[in-house]
This record gives sequence, structure tokens and C-alpha cells, in this order.
Amino acid sequence: MTPNEHVDAVAAETDRFTTAVRSADPATPVPTCPDWTLADLVRHTGSVQRWFTVLLRRRIQAPPTSRDVDLMLPERAEDYPAWLTESGAEAAATFATTDLDAPMWAWGADQHARFWVRRMLFETLVHRVDAELALGLKPEIDPDLAADGVAEFLTNLPNATLFAPHTAKLRAADRTLRFTRTDGDGDWLIRLRPDGFDLAPDDTAAADATVSATAADLLLLLYGRTDRTAPEISTAGDEALLELWFANSAF
Repeated sequence: MTPNEHVDAVAAETDRFTTAVRSADPATPVPTCPDWTLADLVRHTGSVQRWFTVLLRRRIQAPPTSRDVDLMLPERAEDYPAWLTESGAEAAATFATTDLDAPMWAWGADQHARFWVRRMLFETLVHRVDAELALGLKPEIDPDLAADGVAEFLTNLPNATLFAPHTAKLRAADRTLRFTRTDGDGDWLIRLRPDGFDLAPDDTAAADATVSATAADLLLLLYGRTDRTAPEISTAGDEALLELWFANSAF
């Protein structure tokens, strides 16, 4: 997907999120985010959007020293959905005036402004799914969008140690783990080394372990919203390697 497609998808996912929660009880528990309510979920997502928007406006070139942002958070949780809509609108306005290919500091692999748009997209999408699950709805994810999310997750995970410290345990003596999409093109090979891991270039060599599912199910699996023992997930190969990965790759 292109950066402009990511821009459009942020707007669409924000709209789907607010539509789902607009008339819901803010105190509704969110099972996929333990100890959170819908109010917590919406507040978190809108805060992330506003924080990323500030980073883009400032076009930062080094890690920020403060996360202080005027969130303009309403006093009443019932007003959070409208506030999230406003957060998305502010982000869209910033995207429209930003060169998304401009160099910019990012914690992930892509050191350009577009990194933050793509990251905002999947932060919003996954939490939209959380909200729908909490409300007993069946989430739908565009397959190609989901595949892009899988690629984004696996590309950036090696850089996420600061806020996902268990990823530092993803070490092994040259072992490989393949994620394969079953509903279209998509194949991702992770190489674990004694000093770390990364997403390898295209490689058709047999992997030590494999995980196969639709793009949407792979995305939800990687984000911990589906368990690898679920019937829609197929695994094979080195069980110890699979256990190592899923015990330490939480984002």
C-alpha cells in the first residue's frame, strides 16, 4: 500500500471505530485489552493519534524528550467518540500538509514521515477490532490491508525493544519462522540469530516452523487477539521455536 492509501485508511478506520462506540456504554469491558473499558480504549487511541500528529507537525529529527501533549480530552466519557473523530480530523489535516516522504526520526525501520501514518493506521485498526469484539460485533478487515499490517508489524518488531522488552528474548542459533497468508500473496520469513532477529528478504527455503492463516487472522494473531491454537490458525514444525516467538513477541 502507498502512503496516500494509508492516509485514507486512517480516516476510514477512525470512522468505523467511532461508529461502533458512539452509542455504547463507555464502561463496557474490553476483553482483548484486560482491565480496560471502552472509555479507556477510545482515550488511548485518540491520544496516540494526537501524539503522532504533533510529531508530524514538528517533523522531529531525534527521539522526543517529552510526551506532553494537550489532548483536549472531554470531561465526560460519553463525549470521547466525538473527540476521537476530532483526533482523526486533526491527523487528516496534518497529513494533507506534510510531505510523507520527508526524512524524519521514527522508532521503526522507515525513517520518514510516512512511518507515523502507517503506524497510526494499524494502532487505530487493531483497537477498532477490540471495540467491536467488546460489543459482540464480528470485525471485518480488508485482506490486503491486513497483509500490509502483517508486513508493518514484522518489519518494525525488531526495533520495539524499548516498549516491548520481551522481544530481546527472541534469539536463537539461526532458526527461521515463516508466516504465510492463505488468502492471497503474502509470505514473511523471520530469521532468529544469537544476536537478534529480523524480517528476511524473500527466501523460499524451508523454515524451521510455519504459521499459516488468512491475512486478517495473521494480523490478529501477531497482535495477540487470536491464539495460535485457534482453528483458523495452522502451525507446523519446531514447537519450541513457536513457543519462543509467541511468548515474547507481544507488541
